[in-house]
Amino acid sequence: MEAGFWHKRWAKNEIAFHEGRPNALLVKHVSALSIAQGKRFFVPLCGKTQDIPWLLARGYQVVGAELSRIAVEQLFAEAGVEPEITSAGGLTRYSAEAVDLFVGDIFNLTAEQLGPVDAIYDRAALVALPEPMRRRYSAHLQAITGGVPQLLITFEYDQRLVAGPPFSVGGEEIAGHYGESYQLTKLESVPFPGRLKNKCEADETIWLLEPKQ
Repeated sequence: MEAGFWHKRWAKNEIAFHEGRPNALLVKHVSALSIAQGKRFFVPLCGKTQDIPWLLARGYQVVGAELSRIAVEQLFAEAGVEPEITSAGGLTRYSAEAVDLFVGDIFNLTAEQLGPVDAIYDRAALVALPEPMRRRYSAHLQAITGGVPQLLITFEYDQRLVAGPPFSVGGEEIAGHYGESYQLTKLESVPFPGRLKNKCEADETIWLLEPKQ
């Protein structure tokens, strides 16, 4: 999607994709990563997700990337935290204890700016992008992180019934993006509460991506 699409969604507070609570699949399956406390998660296209405070409360460090300044400022405001704001090339960096969030185009985020990370948590990032952009995104994600382990949450539904985002992304496509570098394990698939966009049923699926040796 074009950047303007997401800026308008945040400006109008049209953010049905925002859960407002920690994601149940993350809470249940984060241990599958075997990442010790103190390690650093990368959360791409993070919005103002409550998954970030949840990870911080469990002793992890978090670095995120988000297009919308509104989303990041709301996240800090809701947490009652005043971030330090600095320029980072073409991005803006919001920092506080154990958390760094980069505002701007994720494709402008470099490995040097990101710094070392130990795992990726992708919820509603890959599925937020149309197919050609998903290919670019998955390659960029691996390039800037060094291909660390990943928890990936996707949606699966009949794409003919409703237009994305979120887009339907199944196992075959995930293998196309990540199969050369990762061993893919479907951890769980659960029905999405209600109907997606009030139009169709969908499943929410969490995948474990482990680097191949």
